[in-house]
Amino acid sequence: MNVYFSGISGTGIGPLAEFTKDAGYEVSGSDKAEGAITGELRDKGIEIRIGEQDGGFLREQHEKSKIDWFVYTSALPKDHPELVLAKELGIKTSKRDDFIAFLIAEKNLKLVAVAGTHGKTTTTAMIVWACHRLNLPISYLVGTTLPWATSGKYDAKTSFLVYEADEYDRNFLKFHPWLAIITAESYDHPDVYKSDDEYREAFEQFKNQSDHVIAEQDTMPVAGLTLAGELRRYDARLAFAAVSMLVLECNSALSIESTEIVKVLNEFPGAGRRFEKIADGVFSDYGHHPEEVAATVAMAREMVEADEYEGLAVVYEPHQNSRQQEVKKGYREAFVGVDKIFWLPTYLTRENPKLKVIKPEQFIASLVNSEVGNPAEMDDELAKTLHELRDKNYLILLMTAGPADAWLRQVFHSM
Repeated sequence: MNVYFSGISGTGIGPLAEFTKDAGYEVSGSDKAEGAITGELRDKGIEIRIGEQDGGFLREQHEKSKIDWFVYTSALPKDHPELVLAKELGIKTSKRDDFIAFLIAEKNLKLVAVAGTHGKTTTTAMIVWACHRLNLPISYLVGTTLPWATSGKYDAKTSFLVYEADEYDRNFLKFHPWLAIITAESYDHPDVYKSDDEYREAFEQFKNQSDHVIAEQDTMPVAGLTLAGELRRYDARLAFAAVSMLVLECNSALSIESTEIVKVLNEFPGAGRRFEKIADGVFSDYGHHPEEVAATVAMAREMVEADEYEGLAVVYEPHQNSRQQEVKKGYREAFVGVDKIFWLPTYLTRENPKLKVIKPEQFIASLVNSEVGNPAEMDDELAKTLHELRDKNYLILLMTAGPADAWLRQVFHSM
């Protein structure tokens, strides 16, 4: 089968393209710009076209070798030239969830799905890391880069697929996992779920579709976990429970002690954009929900105290104005423990034009520690300030799901 991926450089589609290539299918794709996964894709020999997605490359690929399936990202508009052309050419089209469901059935895989408002990427990466270190074969799809492995992999030696299942667009409801791990349930994605009840109903449906479920109430204290931050230790407890089940299910003769699982989890080196060190004293994190922000700040504060930094400076870029209308009140105490906050304008995506955009000054005024907040822009002034703070031995933490990550890497020359 020949599969074409539109939006192939993104962390949602890119790992799936890698997995598909490993599974023995022909793979090609396009994207308007290079992304974090582009290098990995090229290393696998996947043909990619970066630039204008006008349909030319898709037609070229189809004429060279008939394309059977066109897989596209949720961000692709209905009138996108490639999607329109794919339908005109009679190519089967779908978002990634339908294609993943096909692969699960085709390869007879048992799905281990990690879902939740936040923490799912780190928990998924921890499970993959632990299995990798324990020589426990698995296939996997993780929605970020991994410093120690590719973001997606199919391994014919295993029947298990570990997958980061996204609730956006109700993606995760396509699946019936052997094991579901639920990291958190805090209302999000108001453009998809009209209320908190509707959001939680989707998670209940997901749990009911799963053979086994691990959630917060199912985790037990795990002796010996020494990772910094309660959030990171919580993710590790979920990963420990999942890996323990995999050890029992994959090979009953495999002798792996609980202490070995704890040891490798304590050695977890992190994942891309999840408290990722991008320069000495400078970290970038994907956190953009108030609960996740608070937990990440707490983890950073632990590091400040343990490593004797002079203080903690946070750069924050909210994501999606329509989301911020729903979660704004949650920021009130989320930045307690921060010495300096630089609040950037909201990264606008999939917006309701009728909603007035909340300004940085309005967010800051709602904080219990508003005196440490400063409206900011991604400019030379902020770059100079951040360098000065790092020179004073401040820990610099950026939290964003938007372009501020690339900007900060340029500021500290870590691209």
